Amino acid sequence: MLVYATRRVDALLAGRPNQTCPPSEVRCPTWETLIAPLTGLLPHIAPLESGSNRSLEVTFAQQVHSLVYFHVEEYISGRGLLDDLNDLTQTLPAGLPQEGLASSTFFEAVNTRGLCQMLEVFQRLSGKAAKALGGKYEKLGKLRAVDGSLIHATLSMQWADYTDTTNKLKAHLCFDLNCGIPRKLSLTPGKGPERPIAEKQIAPGETGVMDRGFQDHCRFDAWQEEDIFFVCRIRGNTQKTLVQQLFIPPDSNIFFHAEVYLGDESHRTRYTVRLVGLRVGRKTFWIATNRTDLTALEIAFIYRLRWEIETFFAWWKRHLNVYNLIARSPYGVMMQLLAGLITYLLLVIYFHRRYTQRPSLSRLRQLRRDTRKERALDSTMTGLLDGRAVALFGAVQRGPCQRQTLIIAIF
Repeated sequence: MLVYATRRVDALLAGRPNQTCPPSEVRCPTWETLIAPLTGLLPHIAPLESGSNRSLEVTFAQQVHSLVYFHVEEYISGRGLLDDLNDLTQTLPAGLPQEGLASSTFFEAVNTRGLCQMLEVFQRLSGKAAKALGGKYEKLGKLRAVDGSLIHATLSMQWADYTDTTNKLKAHLCFDLNCGIPRKLSLTPGKGPERPIAEKQIAPGETGVMDRGFQDHCRFDAWQEEDIFFVCRIRGNTQKTLVQQLFIPPDSNIFFHAEVYLGDESHRTRYTVRLVGLRVGRKTFWIATNRTDLTALEIAFIYRLRWEIETFFAWWKRHLNVYNLIARSPYGVMMQLLAGLITYLLLVIYFHRRYTQRPSLSRLRQLRRDTRKERALDSTMTGLLDGRAVALFGAVQRGPCQRQTLIIAIF
């Protein structure tokens, strides 16, 4: 930011007010660094084409950058974002529509265009993030937590039926526990079933880590035939038919480990599963799996990792304002949720490369402060060209030589 400011000042002093920094330097370095992975992907995404003879008023690149900016800056409404985009007294970060954006154009684009491209960006970016982060728990295999999160909907969103007086929709997420990033997303009305979604989100060779809401004996059998692994908590009152007792590690909180059939005679599994019982405080957990290569302690550890998806949901919706819906159609809501996941992946990559850390609220606030400072500086420098500022000069010692420094006062 200091280098950019100095070059703008030097240009002004040399009588070249319209000359800015070289193309290799950016007006908002923090923002440019954050979106660099996205910028690199966009040329490889299937182009968004107009469905009529009219050209698109907003490109997909501007659309996805605007939605990412919405989440990074924590706007609470689409109107707030548009007011900022249309404020011609300030410059906009790269990628955003520099000439402003009409309200009708923005909301029409969100609700009708770009979903295939947004999904492709999310899939490619999640692969890029996984490669950058590397995997943990390689010995335990590919671990995928599957869960859903309810989102409050307006009464006008009748497709999101939940109760007689409340509308809600549900975001179903497949979360990569090896890398700590989201992988797949599905959207249903609030009362939509979760179990069928799990079938679509877990691939052969992967291990789905699920809570007891996903217990389904028929699906347990089907997954075993399809080479899909699972580690699933089951209800404590589930009937168990013992086949073989297995080793219980001493001095542990595990009190049961055996090969069993689950269910009564009319709902019994056709294939045996391994069942681990453990106590944590006053709670008792029963965990079923078809992973025969794991110890009882490893099975318990894998289920404990499932808490990471709960932590992600809480952080994602609290600090990126993902659940402040700016769309009312299923198409538009899916667009916004995918943009929220893309924003999170960009933050993961950014913080890993800069700090070798996971996203945190303190780091996110620092990123927002840096972006706003850089944007304010560029807006101020641009204002010099329009007569909105008065320049005062002074001599300041910098290293071995003296240079003129520009001090700006806004009136």
